Amino acid sequence: MRRFEIPYLSQVILIVGIFVSVSLAVCVVTSQNNLLSSSSFQWTWMSSAVTPSSSSSPSSINGLRRKTKVFNVTYISPRVKKGEYVKLDELEEGLSRARALIKLAAAAAAQNQNQSSPYEDPEYVPHGDLYQNARVFHRSYLLMEKLFKIFVYEEGELPLFHNGPCKNIYSMEGFFINFMETDKRFRTRDPDSAHVYFLPFSVVMILQYLFHPIIRDKYVLGRTISDYVRIISERYPYWNRSLGADHVMLSCHDWGPRATWYVPELYFNSIRVLCNANTSERFNPRKDASFPEINHVTGEISGLIGGNLRFNSSILAFFAGNVHGRIRPALLQHWKEKDEDVRVYEKLPEGIDYKEMMQKSKYCICPSGWEVASPRIVEAIYAECVPVLISQHYILPFSDVINWDSFSIQITPSLWQQALVLTELC
Repeated sequence: MRRFEIPYLSQVILIVGIFVSVSLAVCVVTSQNNLLSSSSFQWTWMSSAVTPSSSSSPSSINGLRRKTKVFNVTYISPRVKKGEYVKLDELEEGLSRARALIKLAAAAAAQNQNQSSPYEDPEYVPHGDLYQNARVFHRSYLLMEKLFKIFVYEEGELPLFHNGPCKNIYSMEGFFINFMETDKRFRTRDPDSAHVYFLPFSVVMILQYLFHPIIRDKYVLGRTISDYVRIISERYPYWNRSLGADHVMLSCHDWGPRATWYVPELYFNSIRVLCNANTSERFNPRKDASFPEINHVTGEISGLIGGNLRFNSSILAFFAGNVHGRIRPALLQHWKEKDEDVRVYEKLPEGIDYKEMMQKSKYCICPSGWEVASPRIVEAIYAECVPVLISQHYILPFSDVINWDSFSIQITPSLWQQALVLTELC
């Protein structure tokens, strides 16, 4: 039996593909007929921006009722090309078969039975506590490899589109976009055969080139992205056909969620793959996907995985990082350079290597800063150190496939504060 090993970038796109395709299959494509016949939405474009009228109405999210914006606009039926309904039916038929096979895998797992399928990989069967449901993941993955297709819009010019950073904390945004540009397995040049449509803008690059540090006009995001959606909605029928529900964007910038505010359908309907997966900022795990934040300082992706066997876990816990946000100040105030077992630093002393410290530690503390995501989570996993996640409102990456409780410790900020008080009393 072989181990489940594939090239790192391929693993990124494949796993994200699972989320995108499953989200599409379960939440989007099943309502394609309703989308085509809807009479409650329409774009109104003025000065390169969307200007819908709005009213407030209560909605329920996680059992809490709150005020939300409801956009009241009128729908104009888009131009549907000859034979397009037939192609949509063919796509839906394939997705329906995929959903049926996934349900069979789930039922077999519940009854602890082996269940054969034409979509099987006899060389590898995932198992163990790492997965929420190993058989469902396995079946979904194999179906995705055989069926899933994504269309990348070619509109847009460098450096704002089809490009992204690969040597900083936002590098996963660049890696994903660049990989999509060169992919031959999942990318299709035929938009009619695609399950989802990728919007290849980079929030990082838009801010790098258009955002003025003194003027601080954040609406450069709105102008750029609204104009891009307008262009593709006028040139292609696919955005209007689904109101953006089968379109996907990705951002690892802190302002990634903000970038979608300016286009209501992008915000409410589209699949948003975000590193900053914060439910308090309206990240919706029923349609959006959380993506890991990884700081590739050099841009190299080799030699990252695996702790050093010559190190024993001689340090109980370790953290080093700047003081920002609401969680880190208490952490540093309590433990900063005060304990040999719990090594906490704001700045590492000269001669101490960050990666080596992680490899020597049993637990790596990963507190949220100003945003919920932290690259330390992945760095801890690379170093084979147990990540201790201190965050609130954070949807962990791939959490409907991966069982994070099996290899990490998750603590809410309030429980963390109580623990600090108890250690002071002791």
